[in-house]
Amino acid sequence: MIRKPVVAGQFYPRTETSLKKMLANLVRTDSEKQEVKGVILPHAGYVYSGAVAGATISKVDVKKTAVILGTNHTGSGSPFSVMTKGSWLTPLGDVKIDTEIAESMLKASSLLRDDNEGHLYEHSIEVELPFLQYVRSDIKIVPITISSKGLKEYRQIGSDIAEGFKKVGRSAVFIASTDLTHYESRESAERKDRLVIEAILSLDEERLFRVVEERCISMCGLAPTCVLLSACKNMGAKQAGLVKYQTSGDITGDYSSVVGYAGMVIW
Repeated sequence: MIRKPVVAGQFYPRTETSLKKMLANLVRTDSEKQEVKGVILPHAGYVYSGAVAGATISKVDVKKTAVILGTNHTGSGSPFSVMTKGSWLTPLGDVKIDTEIAESMLKASSLLRDDNEGHLYEHSIEVELPFLQYVRSDIKIVPITISSKGLKEYRQIGSDIAEGFKKVGRSAVFIASTDLTHYESRESAERKDRLVIEAILSLDEERLFRVVEERCISMCGLAPTCVLLSACKNMGAKQAGLVKYQTSGDITGDYSSVVGYAGMVIW
């Protein structure tokens, strides 16, 4: 299956030329690269969150395979859906699925399902692909959508996919796609987002889950971020760092109703 883009021309430019021109202003290919296990990237329109995504990916030593954990905004498909075969198309070309790693993860997990439906109209994975293609033209992916469930399930699937990945014996970078607080004042968003960032910096998915629930934080990618933390710790991660944070208000000048974006790395 070739998964065709659904938000090209909306979240990012539709043509190869325009997209490359935009990415050239967002990504520093000459930056010093860091070996990481995990990355957290926003998935809004590039006009709003592209500076955060670009600054973050600029600092990452992107491996040949990226395991991308996306939010399931649509509710379609299985709760935990992986595509194991085919490719994803963007204006920059095809991105092939790393079938070996995807199938190893599927075999290792009782929760994961081989299911294309949850990916067809979901943007949270798609918007990350051009950034990855821009820094590594031969990139392969393992796309996984994560639905809202409980902390127990997030921890289990994180552990499962890490174990499945380790059995293959190759390198990869794991990415969680999420935006933070939605449509609150800048003051409120920054206060809540700081709590989220602190929980991630502590590599504590239980703390993250609890603070989002208790403070009613509208972080759309809580599920994939919890899974990412679980998976990275299973693979030996000990530290996390914030690369860049900003809100949509920094672009629009309207601070009465903003969305928060954070780019982070885990190693």
